[in-house]
Amino acid sequence: MTAHATAHATPTPLARVAAELLRLPPSCGPVRLVAVDGHAGSGKSTFADRLADALGGAPVLRLDDIASHDALFDWTERLRRQVVVPLSRGETAHYETYDWHERRFGPEVRALPPAPVVLVEGVGAGRRALRPFLARLLWMELPQHEAWGRGRRRDGAVQSDFWDGWEPAERQHFTKDPSRPFAQSLVRQCREGYEVLRGPDEADAQRQIVTESEGPEAIR
Repeated sequence: MTAHATAHATPTPLARVAAELLRLPPSCGPVRLVAVDGHAGSGKSTFADRLADALGGAPVLRLDDIASHDALFDWTERLRRQVVVPLSRGETAHYETYDWHERRFGPEVRALPPAPVVLVEGVGAGRRALRPFLARLLWMELPQHEAWGRGRRRDGAVQSDFWDGWEPAERQHFTKDPSRPFAQSLVRQCREGYEVLRGPDEADAQRQIVTESEGPEAIR
């Protein structure tokens, strides 16, 4: 067998991460609730999408759909009532989505099934009130100023006023309720893809590199 064929036969690093998550005990009823947290602009959405694919299409709850202009971080009760409680009962959750252009919730209501793994991605996903229901907390390891700079460039001048209000709100949130110290894994984006490293709350997580290329993923 050639080295090229062997590479194809070897499970990819993201597949290994997915397999590790599936081996964890359920944390919210029958569900393994997994949080992807980090500063705004740190790449949470992209990483969560890739991980969801590796999990065979795991549902992803985006906290941008739960938060609002009037409650950037004051959404714990809404999340508990509409999502956590139904999932803990093994029921499909239904939650209203926020329209950031119309500045209102609805009319769309999305369903979130009690899949083996459900990903929750967004700033504050690893907050204190949610951690008892989490099977694992992943933190996107990008410094605050770099993440915010990337987010501002992504959103352009039209969103500058929003960012001017967001930055102090996020800083205040993480000062009062930090997530990173409780993360089992740190995720760093690199040229080859992602590094998944041991987090502050995980003593024996293994270092991995996940490639983003279209070809076979590699670990080194």
